[in-house]
Amino acid sequence: MSINLDKKFNWYNNKQTPLLIAGPCSAESKEQVINTAKKLKKENINIYRAGIWKPRTRPGSFEGVGSIGLEWLKEAKQQTGIPVATEVANTYHVDQALKADIDVLWIGARTSVNPFAVQEIADALAGIDIPVMIKNPVNPDLSLWLGAFERFNKVGIKKLAAIHRGFSTHEKTIFRNKPQWQIPIELKKRMPELPIICDPSHIAGNRELLYKISQKAIDLNFNGLMLESHINPNLALSDKNQQVTPKDLKQIIAKIIIRKHKSSDNQYKTQIAELRQQIDNVDEELLNLLCERMNIAEMVGKLKSDNGVTILKTARWREILRNRTQSGEQKGLSKAFVIKLLKAIHQESINRQASVMEPLN
Repeated sequence: MSINLDKKFNWYNNKQTPLLIAGPCSAESKEQVINTAKKLKKENINIYRAGIWKPRTRPGSFEGVGSIGLEWLKEAKQQTGIPVATEVANTYHVDQALKADIDVLWIGARTSVNPFAVQEIADALAGIDIPVMIKNPVNPDLSLWLGAFERFNKVGIKKLAAIHRGFSTHEKTIFRNKPQWQIPIELKKRMPELPIICDPSHIAGNRELLYKISQKAIDLNFNGLMLESHINPNLALSDKNQQVTPKDLKQIIAKIIIRKHKSSDNQYKTQIAELRQQIDNVDEELLNLLCERMNIAEMVGKLKSDNGVTILKTARWREILRNRTQSGEQKGLSKAFVIKLLKAIHQESINRQASVMEPLN
């Protein structure tokens, strides 16, 4: 699918400077919303964000101030001149946000996972010229994410952007939501014109990791950042650990290194071409070795078939996994990478063995 992004829209630019979206997780009071906006104006943010309706995992926690907060956002825009954005999760939210003249809407992760909800919101916005940013679904499902963009595109919304906020996981990690960078990278491959904005706040879950995640997103050529900023994070009614003051936000942004998309230096061009050729050569060697390994797997399958032996040997697999992982780590390869690679090779080996053991063969 092709996204016809309107390059003239004032909050998105395709230059070296990333788009910067910032503001509190939740609008809590008129004073908090307006004072935070004024402080962030000094940091030259492009869009001011605040949650009005907050989808919480369990009832009883702070679920947002509701529609009154839209009036606070509207006043903040009038006083600062900064476009404002908020999350919408149903048609009522859409109606209220449009009446309040909100500039940008975003679809949250708990909504983008539900095609019915996404379609209802898309239908409610049909024929309306407003930018829509879509967060990745809570689970790592690229098809769901792509489907959300397709639904909005089909009703005529062309000003679209993706927000990468990480994915829920049962694993214990340093992140609140596991980044799984390969998924937004694949999204960019599928939809090269689509701007992708990183939400380090929700990936991190704590302010100490914000710079590290922000820098990685920019290094991966993301188009912007969405960071949560509150005038007094420790008193925030939601997600206080991942919010920073406008002053601290300034320090994070100041440290980020903005790299060039390409270089015109002739020496660089020569060296990068040589290194890429080396990579191509190594890749070809890897494919040849993998082909050889699979041929051996087929011979193993034939031998097992002739002797009435089953394919899967759990003890052998555990031995391979343990030994190869240790060997990979000694060579400087990450354990996670080696395990993922071995699992893919092992599965293909099983498939090859099964193919020669089928009765028809």
